This record gives sequence, structure tokens and C-alpha cells, in this order.
Amino acid sequence: MLIITYGSNITKNTYDTLTASDICAYLDASHSVSLKPNLVVPGPASNGAVTHPEVVEGVIMFLRDYGVRQVKIIESSWVGDSTKQAFKYCGYEDLSRKYGIPLIDLKADKYTTLEHSGYTIDVCNEALNTDFLINIPVLKAHCQTRLTCCLKNLKGCIPDNEKRRFHTLGIHKPVAALGATIKTGYCVVDGICGDLTFEEGGNPIYSNRVIAGRDPLMVDSYCAQLIGYMPDDIEYLSFGKKIGVGNYYSEDTQIIELNTANKPVARAYDKNAADRYCGVIDEDAACSACYSSLIYALQRLGARAHPNGKIHIGQGFKGKSGNGIGVGVCTQGFSKCVTGCPPKATDIVEALR
Repeated sequence: MLIITYGSNITKNTYDTLTASDICAYLDASHSVSLKPNLVVPGPASNGAVTHPEVVEGVIMFLRDYGVRQVKIIESSWVGDSTKQAFKYCGYEDLSRKYGIPLIDLKADKYTTLEHSGYTIDVCNEALNTDFLINIPVLKAHCQTRLTCCLKNLKGCIPDNEKRRFHTLGIHKPVAALGATIKTGYCVVDGICGDLTFEEGGNPIYSNRVIAGRDPLMVDSYCAQLIGYMPDDIEYLSFGKKIGVGNYYSEDTQIIELNTANKPVARAYDKNAADRYCGVIDEDAACSACYSSLIYALQRLGARAHPNGKIHIGQGFKGKSGNGIGVGVCTQGFSKCVTGCPPKATDIVEALR
């Protein structure tokens, strides 16, 4: 079952979405509940990168009315950014004060090492010790995985060193394995105005919808199609299906739509902006923060080729040298390098110019 509600009254729509869902078949009022939004960077949700606090508020209101009293918000921003700053600038400190709900920075949390599908993964204890995890991602594009939604959002439940290591492992399969390792109680997707170019935001597309469902793979496979991809176009979805994370959305999936009068006009969205720059990038295990800085710079420049050849980026270039251009501290052996971990897009723009 998937529930989709349309409209600009975000808090009410989120509450109504959960009311119409089957969440109560799995949730008990005595449960401790952890809410996991996507606060990848500090900034307003209107930029299309982070979960609207109004969506989380709608979830909190539903939980309170259902009788749940043990609620936390847990998150870890991407490598190079502060979760505490994200809590502040994304509006979550206000939410915490209003409802008396603690904000847990997973960057400071201890972790447990687990194994699934041949991958050992360090997972933050707060994500494991809760009775019921509600995953509240943003539906948006990603510069390396094309889609980021429910399964990819769980990457915020691992330590920063583990986030870096995921990229050395190829990102897709460990993300799927993580989705099989962390038990998700329910998914509530912020589909208000996700960026359909890359995960840092800046180019939001307003769809004004909230999507909810129990199975994270089903939700993700449905959302992939909303932004122009078949589920098998997303490698971590196809691997997730293979290892039993869940099931794909199909014609047999029950869909309940609310407020359909506010439904956005269907349109074909552009493919991920990162696809347009594959001819200029030589990537080897790059972290998302570094990679998206490069994509942003290339978008600013409109560059699909460079006179000095491909631009090298990623942890795979540590200790290597060459005459080309490198982006990020891992490529400091190249003759020209934009350092930083991650580097600023403005510095990359200047260097490429």
C-alpha cells in the first residue's frame, strides 16, 4: 500500500497521509519512535535538499494523537557539514522546543558492526535501539546514484568514516545492504519540492506531495518512476530487490490518493544533471559532498568538456599522480588540484576557468 496526498498544507497533509495509511498495523503506542529526516546540509527546505520541518511536525502530531510519547529526531549530515547547524538552520531546533523532542546528532553516537550480504557495516546505535524507525527522506536526484529517497537516506545512520568507505565500495551495494540491516518501521517521503538535478539543492521542482508506505524498496521504486527512472536504472534498488530488502512497486500495489484536485500536472523531467557531465569526469570512489561540488561547478560553467582532459575525483586517486586536473584532497598528486574535503564549488569554478 502507498498513500499519496497532494497540496501545499504540508503539516495537515502529512497527518492525513498517515491517518489513511496502515501504519497502525505495525506501530504500538508504547513504542519508542525515532524520526530520521534528511538534513544533508544546513539550509531551508525550499531549496529542495532537506526534509521540511512541517512534514516532520505532521508525523509528530499523528504520533501524539496515537498515544506515542517516546519520540526522538536522529540525523547525521553529510561529511564536511555540521548536524547541529543543520538542526538550527533547517528549523528543527524550533520543532524540538515546541514539542519537547530531543535532537540526536549521530556523528557523536557509538556504533555496532553488523553484516549483511557480504558487507560489514558500522551502524549508529540510536538507529538500532529504537522500537520503530520512521524514515522521512526527500524525493530528489543524486549526482552518483540518480535517486535518493528512503534507502539512501539511511546512510545518515552510519558514522562519517563509514560514509567515506561506502564510496570506496561503490556506494550502491552497501546502501542496499544497509537497507536490509536497519529495520524501517514506516516511510514518509517529502515530495514537496525536491531538487531533480542533485542532492545539495538549489533547483527545486514543486510537486507538493507526501508519499507514505511500509516497504522502503516499494516506495523508492515508485518514486524513481516519478522522476523518470525505471527501478532497475538505480543499481541499489535492483540489488536491494535481489537481497530481499522488499518488493518493487507494481500494478498490483494498492495506491490511495488524497486531495487529487491539487495533483500536479504530469511531465517528463530531465535526467540527472550528473549524467550530462560523465564525459568530463573521471570518478573513482568519490564522496557525495565532493562530487556534488564538482557537478555544481560544471553546471555553473556549462562545461561538458575541458581542454586539459578529464577531471579526476575520488578516494581511488589517493597516492596517484598525473598531469591532469584533480578535485578534492584525495587528488593532490595531480599537477593541478583543487584541494578541500570537500572543496568549495566556487574554488572549482575558479580553477576550471
